[in-house]
Amino acid sequence: MTIAILMCLGGLVALVLGGEWLVRGAVSMATRLGVSSLFTGLVIVGIGTSMPEMATSVEAAIAGSPGIAWGNIAGSNLANTLLILGAAALIQPIALDRSSLIRDGAINVAVSVLLFAIAWFAWGSIWIGLGMLAGVTGYVFWMYRQSMVSGNAAAAVDLPATPPLSTLASAGLLLAGLAVMVVGAGYLVTGAVDLARTFGMSETVIGLTIVAVGTSLPELTASAIAAWRGHSEMAIGNVLGSNIFNILLIGGVTMAVSPTAIPAELIDMELPLVIASALLVAGFIAFRKQIGRIAGAGLAALFALNTAFVLAS
Repeated sequence: MTIAILMCLGGLVALVLGGEWLVRGAVSMATRLGVSSLFTGLVIVGIGTSMPEMATSVEAAIAGSPGIAWGNIAGSNLANTLLILGAAALIQPIALDRSSLIRDGAINVAVSVLLFAIAWFAWGSIWIGLGMLAGVTGYVFWMYRQSMVSGNAAAAVDLPATPPLSTLASAGLLLAGLAVMVVGAGYLVTGAVDLARTFGMSETVIGLTIVAVGTSLPELTASAIAAWRGHSEMAIGNVLGSNIFNILLIGGVTMAVSPTAIPAELIDMELPLVIASALLVAGFIAFRKQIGRIAGAGLAALFALNTAFVLAS
């Protein structure tokens, strides 16, 4: 148990350090390339911070543990929307630009409904996985085109306080931060799963809670640091992008590698909650100018209540 606790603590330290590097590198790269910080948060940081979920879910699917694989995807999206967005808003209220965010909020809702439909009809096929991967490829290409075509792409970049690094140095810092975060998340998840199994928790509960929160810590770190530094578009972009990539990219790879139906136990509560949380964020984007600290506290409280219910049941 002592080794597991030390792994958890070491993983947390690595995640904080890696998150700082990743955000600095991403903002600097966005400045150099002339793309918006929203695109950087949605795509570059979103994909990067989703890699721990990718590694965990694919490994779990190959090992014959679909409860951990799909529970991790559903739980990570709930953690992103409720815990991470709530924590970022508590640090610094998040400004919402309806014109640039409504599209991605709607896509987040659509892919959440798609995931529920796949689970509801018990579909399991390599072609579904490949279709999801085709969808995420089209999404990234579309986002890039939109970012470059919009007349204010370069102006939308939040310039860092210090001069931006070179493109090569920015990419190196981003990749180094990502690598440290992935390693840190791996140590954290391994230690947490060992602790959970010591107390006799089921695979699905492990996937929905400890593994989901553990693999979402890169998103939490990146969004919290982005919010702290005033890059609010990157903070919410990271959450929306990570949710979309979790379902289409990670879900697509998981389904292609292990083409089996999503565990039915996720249909009753967790997947409907994924849809409800996506609708909640879309509502914020459509009708509010910011997510303030009170709303952030409410989101975090909802996550705590859901986690407590899962553990209790």
